Amino acid sequence: MIEKNISLSEISLIEFLGVSNAHFQLLVDAFPQTKIISRGDQLTIRGSDDQIALVEAIVNQCIQHLNKHSTFTAIHMKAYIDSVLNPTGEETVTPWVEDKDVLLFGNKGIVIKAKTPNQRKLVDAAIENDIVFAIGPAGTGKTYTAVALAVKALKNKEVKKIIITRPAVEAGENLGFLPGDLKEKIDPYLRPIYDALDDMIPAEKLKFYLENRTIEIAPLAYMRGRTLNKAFILLDEAQNTTSMQMKMFLTRMGIQSKTIITGDKSQVDLPKNQTSGLGEAERILSGIHGISFVELDGSDVVRHRLVRKIIEAYGKQDK
Repeated sequence: MIEKNISLSEISLIEFLGVSNAHFQLLVDAFPQTKIISRGDQLTIRGSDDQIALVEAIVNQCIQHLNKHSTFTAIHMKAYIDSVLNPTGEETVTPWVEDKDVLLFGNKGIVIKAKTPNQRKLVDAAIENDIVFAIGPAGTGKTYTAVALAVKALKNKEVKKIIITRPAVEAGENLGFLPGDLKEKIDPYLRPIYDALDDMIPAEKLKFYLENRTIEIAPLAYMRGRTLNKAFILLDEAQNTTSMQMKMFLTRMGIQSKTIITGDKSQVDLPKNQTSGLGEAERILSGIHGISFVELDGSDVVRHRLVRKIIEAYGKQDK
């Protein structure tokens, strides 16, 4: 009898094991002559070479499924067991319809995809360029799409970490009255980022990523002096950066990194005597190979139908 250990650290144990270990028990029952033990994020298999190879093949298929779809059922476990134990039988694994617009499968089967032509332009621009500016009004999905692209890159091991940041600019409120240090003061302003991540990564896995800084969410001031290699970097609310802050941020980019900058030029909260770094970057950097600018507008709004009308109304007023 030999022993084999398989790491489950990259997937959601709750999804893999099932409620009351129901999914795991199906695997155990399929191999009565083999000892299969789940302890922490390790799976230990004890038995003959042939039996261990079969169990490992099933588990690896389950891991690949979870990495792609982030959801797993007893039906999938039974299907993967059957596909390995009866390789000449009919395919029983539930097929997933491939859609080129799908970025990833989020929690509880949520399908996260580009929903509008300009969102698809943003996705294509991120594939072809290392720096992308996504500029448009609230509700156009620019930040959500950018976070999805970052999570997809992390899942595909294209990057080692995700860095998400934004300037600590007060939008009508006073940060000084909030308790805690600068990060604690600004965390409530980063709530949309956390909400997006909650849709895309299982809770226990997201907690692990945040604790070991695989995903780092921090104020822009914390970026000074750093070089970010093999990272997916997202700057949100970029219209509230100063010229110096924007230059500082863009020069943090290291090798094998990608950067997406999102902002809404109609919602600048800087003092009137300061120039927005977003608008200036658009003027200075346009035309540089490897840097792309994608404009989103009211037609990309994916929130309540009234949001689009509100944006159009305010746009007319501004003009």
